[in-house]
Amino acid sequence: METILFLIGIQEFGHIRDQFTKEQKQDLMHVAICQLLTPSGYYELERTDDEGWPHYRQIKQMPDMDPIAQENFLKDHVLLYFDEHGI
Repeated sequence: METILFLIGIQEFGHIRDQFTKEQKQDLMHVAICQLLTPSGYYELERTDDEGWPHYRQIKQMPDMDPIAQENFLKDHVLLYFDEHGI
């Protein structure tokens, strides 16, 4: 799942680099999660900074879920993302 989130983050960031720092990799996964949860109304894109990084604003709280339910929730959103992007 981390690899998928990383790749979605790169897709949303839009800039492929030879290397990303550990912090940038974490940021990319955060971008991916925000983007994945945007269609369900949890986040919205607020702005893109001068370096091309998208910044999201949380609109509503995530429901309380156990770890398995949380992972399945995220997997469903990954599948929706793939479907919406023709992947």
